[in-house]
Amino acid sequence: MEKRQVGNSGLRLSRIGLGTMTWGRDTDEHEAAEQLRLFLDAGGNFVDTAAVYGDGDSERVLGGLIGVLAPREDLVIATKAGISFKTGERVVDNSKSSLLGDLDRSLSRLGVDHVDLWQVHTWDPNVPLEETLSALDQAVISGRARYAGISNFSGWQTARAATLQNPLFGRAQISSTQNEYSLLNRKVEREVLPAATALGIGFLAWSPLGRGVLTGKYRGGLPSDSRGASPHFANFIEPYLDDRAGRIVEAVFVAADGLGLSPLEISLAWVRDAPGVTSSVIGARTAAQLRGILTSESVVLPAPVREALDDISKI
Repeated sequence: MEKRQVGNSGLRLSRIGLGTMTWGRDTDEHEAAEQLRLFLDAGGNFVDTAAVYGDGDSERVLGGLIGVLAPREDLVIATKAGISFKTGERVVDNSKSSLLGDLDRSLSRLGVDHVDLWQVHTWDPNVPLEETLSALDQAVISGRARYAGISNFSGWQTARAATLQNPLFGRAQISSTQNEYSLLNRKVEREVLPAATALGIGFLAWSPLGRGVLTGKYRGGLPSDSRGASPHFANFIEPYLDDRAGRIVEAVFVAADGLGLSPLEISLAWVRDAPGVTSSVIGARTAAQLRGILTSESVVLPAPVREALDDISKI
């Protein structure tokens, strides 16, 4: 699998990343192990998790596989901090104390002494950005994180964070930003992608399959075994079940039929090779789903097909 440099940093990631949001909840340890094995066999190295995924279970499952299926040095482990459900509701806390506490607990669950990429999971309007960024500095200086990143920041927030973290002044530079990007959601093209490109920041795309909708699994309704039908993912999927999304899905199917490919391969290749994208993070519930995803590595969309998809999904 092709490896790409993350912005101006020395970090290199496989252009497909293995997402683990379902691990420990919808994906058990055996399925997770098979996913990781398939991913590594395909040449992937970038595994993305977060402290909040499964209330830490995702990290625990991944930690149980490190050193068993692959040496630690063969993996680029990324995690995120700042979101919790301690009160039963989503809470964002980017205070220095909270973030570093999350990091220490992540390292314990993962069973490692450092992560390769540590990301602030989302923007917190209630904590000064300077305090949030000081946690990144301490994590990198202490050796608990090799590189620092942000996630789900807007364009101006990305630019502000990158400006404050100028490595010329001894700060831990912002190496990457992770945001949602797919044919169904191209909002990052307005500000985030241009900012990342101008500032030398790598861009990591999450949910490149439009939260699974671009695979066509919801064309005929809501499958009972789908994420859209599950209590903890229904609200996550529902925004992409409207008429606009339906038109884009149909266009993807037309392209897939014409090229002899799957809708998944078309959708993932479109994001993966979009200007400015470093890696696309894919979360599969089962190993069988991941096996299908990995076939996209050899797919290159013809320019006319890309242009047609650009046109129908434009923002």
